[in-house]
Amino acid sequence: MIRAWLTQHGFVFFLTLKRLISTPVTSLLSVVVMGIALSLPTGIYVLMENLQSISGQSINSPQMSLFLKSDAKKEDIDKIKQRLEENSQVVDFQFVPKDVALHQLQQSNGLTDITTHLVRNPLPDAFIVHTLENTPEALDQLQTVMQKWSEIEYVQFDSAWVERMSALLKLGRFVVLMLATLLSIAIIAIMFNTIRLQILTKRDEIEISKLIGATDSFIRRPFLYFGAIQGLVGGVAAWAIIAFGIETMNKELIELVKLYSFDLSLKHLSLEDSISLLLFSAWLGWLGARLSVASHLWQIEPN
Repeated sequence: MIRAWLTQHGFVFFLTLKRLISTPVTSLLSVVVMGIALSLPTGIYVLMENLQSISGQSINSPQMSLFLKSDAKKEDIDKIKQRLEENSQVVDFQFVPKDVALHQLQQSNGLTDITTHLVRNPLPDAFIVHTLENTPEALDQLQTVMQKWSEIEYVQFDSAWVERMSALLKLGRFVVLMLATLLSIAIIAIMFNTIRLQILTKRDEIEISKLIGATDSFIRRPFLYFGAIQGLVGGVAAWAIIAFGIETMNKELIELVKLYSFDLSLKHLSLEDSISLLLFSAWLGWLGARLSVASHLWQIEPN
């Protein structure tokens, strides 16, 4: 039973592939249109993921600076270390002594002459803290708690920058969702019309099949395979377009990297995202074919 079922589906699958290959120009145009339509929201999604990655720990692991009072002693430093170790919101932290901070300042361009004439070190001891939460509300709450510590003079954290970045990423996700929805509807409409034309072209063949006892599921199966396969190939085309675009942009970014001396390279879709793209595109093709078959196949009855 299972073997017969697999044989039937395998026969329909290869017959559908043969039908696609028999009309290369039409199939290629449909695949290109679907690939371009899918690549637009997916491309924005990839750029958003790279933007979040490039922004570094300021978004994924926000950074706070705790400046100690000028008269802070070793016992005060130890107390703060213990509090940070016990705080579940702290991922890791680094203690920066005032002497090290002054030395780093002296290495900065244009500040060497100024720092060498200082009578005393004006910089305080500090802790650089990386937190677990990245929402503005949680960060503001943690900043308020740390500011109340008696050994702390000031807690510095640019929460407004995080809010702006979070708002930008939220807007980007909305744009991706809106584009994906609109273009998905367009792909379904394209497949709907393609299958409709095939049904009309094969009207006589469908009538004969019904006369000899073919079920609706048997007649429907080739059209569903056609939609799913074409949708899957459209997803592959979208993946290739995005890969080509990222490689091209990375080549253009080489000069920018040389000027600013930092690592900047756009990453492609992850394996999970790539599989999701292919499955989603195949589902869109199948759905368009399913709707078209359900709308038009019942109208064909043998005379």
